[in-house]
Amino acid sequence: VQLQASGGGLVQAGGALRLSCAASDSTLSSYTVAWFRQAPGKEREFVAAHRRNGGYTYYKDSVKSRFTISRDNAKNTVYLQMNSLKPEDTAVYYCAASSGVILSSIRQKDAYAYWGQGTLVTVSS
Repeated sequence: VQLQASGGGLVQAGGALRLSCAASDSTLSSYTVAWFRQAPGKEREFVAAHRRNGGYTYYKDSVKSRFTISRDNAKNTVYLQMNSLKPEDTAVYYCAASSGVILSSIRQKDAYAYWGQGTLVTVSS
């Protein structure tokens, strides 16, 4: 599957953005999907994930009350709604997907086989 991320941009602190990740085919419903981010000079880090079974969601602690991951299988699209954005949220955001992701690995980037190209989010103070 190919993934296409979009929706990034420049926003002031306290603002909101919604990222989208569109899949190239209708198999997205069979994958666990996730968002990661990478700030300049830092490692790529987990942000949020949505399991294929049961729709359980998982978040990085620092975004838990501000970000929401969701999916629309009919549109083959995953979303990341980001509210109350902070300058430290500035990064390139990547969507990822894979089948067979076990719970203990859901926050690990190596667990995901498919990646989008990334979309830049810049939060100004």
